[in-house]
Amino acid sequence: MNDRLSETFGALADPTRRAILARLASGEASVTELSEPFAMSMPAISKHLKVLERAGLIARGREAQWRPCRLQSGPLQDVAGWVEQYRQFWEESFERLGDYLQELKREGSGNKNLKSKAKESKHVRTRRKK
Repeated sequence: MNDRLSETFGALADPTRRAILARLASGEASVTELSEPFAMSMPAISKHLKVLERAGLIARGREAQWRPCRLQSGPLQDVAGWVEQYRQFWEESFERLGDYLQELKREGSGNKNLKSKAKESKHVRTRRKK
């Protein structure tokens, strides 16, 4: 699975390929349709599509002269699962940090009360001396 994840992340590293995937999320498209928003040659678009296909992110079909590309969800689900592990870790870490900060806040309130009581005590002692 790690090799597949590496290929998927490698394919997702390029903004053009991410834009192609975003377009395919709304439905099938031909190579010509996918190339329209980009100022690059058809061979360059084809290279991007080959990277996406090799990573399993897209599939290309054949319907007569039309070769539609479609999004494949498997590799993206693998990425989501991998990221989910870390999301849980960070949520738990932030929760522990929040608990710790609340504890410090409570202790800080306690220290303020002690400081004010110490000041009152000192004030009372100085008044008695007079």
